[in-house]
Amino acid sequence: MAESMMGLKRTHRCGELSGKNVGENVTVMGWVQKNRNKGGIVFVDLRDRSGILQIVFEGEEKLALIERAAKLRSEFVIAVVGKVEKRSGAVNENLATGEIEIRAEELRILSESETPPFPIEENSKTKEELRLKYRYLDLRRPDLQRNLMMRSKVATLTRQFLAEEGFLEIETPVLGKSTPEGARDYLVPSRIHPGSFYGLPQSPQLFKQLLMCSGYDRYFQIAKCFRDEDLRADRQPEFTQIDMELSFVDVDDVIDVNERLLTKLFKEVLHIEVTLPIQRMTWQEAMDRYGSDKPDIRFGMELIDVTETVKDSEFIVFKSAIENGGTVRGINAKRQGGMPRKKIDKLVDFAKDFGAKGLAYVSIQEDGTVKSSFAKFMTEEEMQNLIQAMAGEPGDLLLFAADRNKVVWDVLGNLRLEIARQLEILDKDEYRFLWVTEFPLLEWSDEQNRFLAMHHPFTMPMEEDWQYIDSDPGRVRAKAYDIILNGNEIGGGSIRIHQNDIQEKMFEVLGFTKEQAHSQFGFLLDAFKYGVPPHAGLAYGLDRLVMLMAKEDSIRDVMAFPKIKDASCLMTEAPGQVDEAQLHELGLEIYNSEK
Repeated sequence: MAESMMGLKRTHRCGELSGKNVGENVTVMGWVQKNRNKGGIVFVDLRDRSGILQIVFEGEEKLALIERAAKLRSEFVIAVVGKVEKRSGAVNENLATGEIEIRAEELRILSESETPPFPIEENSKTKEELRLKYRYLDLRRPDLQRNLMMRSKVATLTRQFLAEEGFLEIETPVLGKSTPEGARDYLVPSRIHPGSFYGLPQSPQLFKQLLMCSGYDRYFQIAKCFRDEDLRADRQPEFTQIDMELSFVDVDDVIDVNERLLTKLFKEVLHIEVTLPIQRMTWQEAMDRYGSDKPDIRFGMELIDVTETVKDSEFIVFKSAIENGGTVRGINAKRQGGMPRKKIDKLVDFAKDFGAKGLAYVSIQEDGTVKSSFAKFMTEEEMQNLIQAMAGEPGDLLLFAADRNKVVWDVLGNLRLEIARQLEILDKDEYRFLWVTEFPLLEWSDEQNRFLAMHHPFTMPMEEDWQYIDSDPGRVRAKAYDIILNGNEIGGGSIRIHQNDIQEKMFEVLGFTKEQAHSQFGFLLDAFKYGVPPHAGLAYGLDRLVMLMAKEDSIRDVMAFPKIKDASCLMTEAPGQVDEAQLHELGLEIYNSEK
């Protein structure tokens, strides 16, 4: 039978007690983790978010108390009054409270519990689907609680730091206008304006730029954002950004304040010193060296361009790629020359998933002999020149891709990561930051047969490249920058366009008519007529940042109530159907595509 607290006041959380409290009378409350009845003595492990504490029920004069304690089951919520004592048995080195225990004087059962569908324990082996269905139980796990407490600390420290740097925390609307560029919007029908829809924000981009127009100088927000896109381990339909915008700044100013923010977070949360300044690399260099605009620089295995070396080769794969304006590049997997053929074939299949027609390889044996998938098409001199260009040594495995640059980068960039995973050389205890700068302003879409903004339409082009906007738009670089951590983009931003003529030209290049641009972004373009300061910003994915800090593989493990792959919630069963009356009120009708 559950009891009330009846005036009891908790004096400490479980994990807050230590040897310093020996002799004190305390009141603790929490969940029963485990109950061990040793015949006349009952040991109960009590758990709350701070940790686990051992409670001892013992003594001839306390038989009724011991009897009640013996009936406690996992996840009962109890309150215990007692005295802190040195642990009578061996010290438990695995617990922060392992040198003490509470000698119970009083027990109240505040709430009983049915047997949970899975044990509440760290590093649970229970299937994720079941854990997410009972997420309120899953969230009791100490490892998840530590993750969410870390997330809270990151948010609190960020607020403190940015406030001290002169940023103002200002909220922007969640109900806004749908935007045509970027990922799909989540739409909200309007009851008052039948047939009209709000778009949930993919980011507070336009509003934060307007705040700069309004003279607020430095803004930040820990903002909920929404994107209706396919989910991955590091993506959710709703996510949180640490969002900021600054006036009268250029690239170095934004990078400076963010390097100091990261330094504070990693020092205070993980006790790790971030070495400043953080390395910078242009987008072009990142693609050429790593095949990725978010390179993992914890290991080498860099791409090597061997186009010049093999340009006279008769190997048709290399020859046709070069003739069609592509390149031939390779990576050297050091000491992997003895890799079995079956394993190499799996790497070939992996490469095909990223657009490769195949994968050429050279395996250098320990005795210096060469096994290759294309040796018969090369002279001995050509093969030796190629191995030399790749810095190949006995025991190495050389892998090559030949195609358009975009395909070659994609194939080899992903291949080096896959090999690193297989070799288990990615150390989660190592944190390697990198700024990637000078992104292309635009990227060509074969699907839409037009240029798209690589970041968004409000990104400032580099002044020296603007002259090419009509003649060679793909050549124009942007004043954009991403912050990368261990091969993950944790944040990105840019200097914004603040001149009306450049903004209108950007819309024109992106295929907008003046009418379309004003229909979608008229309020921003109108604001630009009234004195706009040069401004810039950056936004972090808070979920992804905390995921890496907590050394987790999925952002679901640092979010309280995440969705699964199909963007549904197993616990609440959202999204769900609504009744006809609600649809009628909104002027909506469900269209059945199967009819």
